[in-house]
Amino acid sequence: MMNRTLHHRGGAETQRGDSSAACRSVCGDTSPVNRVTERILGLAIEIHRSLGPGLLESAYEECLCYELSRAGLKFERQRALPVAYKGVQLDCGYRLDLLVEDSVIVELKTVESILPIHEAQLLTYLKLSGVQVGLLINFNVPILTKGVKRLVNQFQESSATPRLRG
Repeated sequence: MMNRTLHHRGGAETQRGDSSAACRSVCGDTSPVNRVTERILGLAIEIHRSLGPGLLESAYEECLCYELSRAGLKFERQRALPVAYKGVQLDCGYRLDLLVEDSVIVELKTVESILPIHEAQLLTYLKLSGVQVGLLINFNVPILTKGVKRLVNQFQESSATPRLRG
């Protein structure tokens, strides 16, 4: 991949390198789920480099869905996530921004900073769904890698009903 210089909007920030290298610094090893997270982050970085911060969350979601389609990644947008209570599936209004390749939940934000409540939201989604890995991506930052959190479901697979598989 080519190295290139990027001048973010506002001209104050400069980032060198390709998006894959930036993703590897956040994602870690090359297991299948990490390859998916690396691809998602590469696309998100590409979008952020093109548009910069300041748009609505829905605009970044639309762009990311477009890029996921172009990349050939399977995804579901605004997937309902029911809560199991006393053997009944209840629609409590939870919606996953994106579920990519049935293995990564992506929650998008455009906030001043990621707060513990945002992380708690994603951890709840991971627990309810049985999905192991989630990405919390805040586009409202000068350099996108500073707005990314990768969270892992610490619960055993058997402790969460696989609500999204089936």
